[in-house]
Amino acid sequence: MAYAGSGRRRAATWALAVEVLLAGVAIGTGVVRHDSLGPDYVDIEDVAARPPDVGAGSFTWDCGRNEIGHRNAANVVVTPDRPGPAHHLHDYIGNLSVDVGSTVRTLAGGGTTCGNGDESTYYWPVLRIVGPDDGPHGGAVQVPVSLTLTYHGNARGPVVEMPWLLRGAAGDAYAVTNGGARAVPVWSCSGSPDRWATRYVICPGSERVLRVFDFPSCWDGRRADSGDHRQHLVFPAPGGGCPISTFAVPRLRIVAAYAIAKGTRYRIDSFEGQRHSPLTDHAFFVNLMPSALMREIVRCLNAGLRC
Repeated sequence: MAYAGSGRRRAATWALAVEVLLAGVAIGTGVVRHDSLGPDYVDIEDVAARPPDVGAGSFTWDCGRNEIGHRNAANVVVTPDRPGPAHHLHDYIGNLSVDVGSTVRTLAGGGTTCGNGDESTYYWPVLRIVGPDDGPHGGAVQVPVSLTLTYHGNARGPVVEMPWLLRGAAGDAYAVTNGGARAVPVWSCSGSPDRWATRYVICPGSERVLRVFDFPSCWDGRRADSGDHRQHLVFPAPGGGCPISTFAVPRLRIVAAYAIAKGTRYRIDSFEGQRHSPLTDHAFFVNLMPSALMREIVRCLNAGLRC
């Protein structure tokens, strides 16, 4: 479908280009904006607020914070049944069985960290503190102090149920070398969650660093996955409208909050050549929500309730 050239995507690409230029991270620009921690960081006070962009109705549930340390270098969506590079660890919540030998078909019955029986898997690169004596890939992995999963409704109309094993992808692990068109990183602070940055944020005082994963929510009605893991599930236009021949499904937003002291450098794990850029932040999910629970989520969202 021709959604990649939509107004929302063009606007997002232009906004990203401006942010990249200001940050001095665009390849070949030579532009550098320095602050106390380097050009990959921005003070939250320098970030503009944005209006809310989700529909009425929400459903929130708890899958923990990965306190159990479920991490490995696998990617069950992109490279199933084989390991990734050791320096690119993923944090997992939800399904307990995800490992190097996993495929989406092996996940059912694998147990879960979610209190409501949701066996879906949700994962993203770990975040590390960077100290003066740490190696090239950073130091201690940080466990969020809080983590929320919320499904939102669509502002333009009702949503339909997600299909079993639907795969969702947000962001691009190769955004630096790919030019940034698919990058959707969101960094914010607990005191001003309406300010979204594409760079690592510097938060005041004891505020938490927020890491937000906002997933696409317009499904093509046919496929659970596609060749690039994106064409079957795309982002809505501003205001929530879905492209022709697609259907609105519950819109997943994950917010992880980290206790990062002001003035401390931090960064995500990344692939070689991506230099741990905040632009490369990304996340995936595979839907294994019990069908009865998915029906309840859709009912809640379409009724405009907060569940």
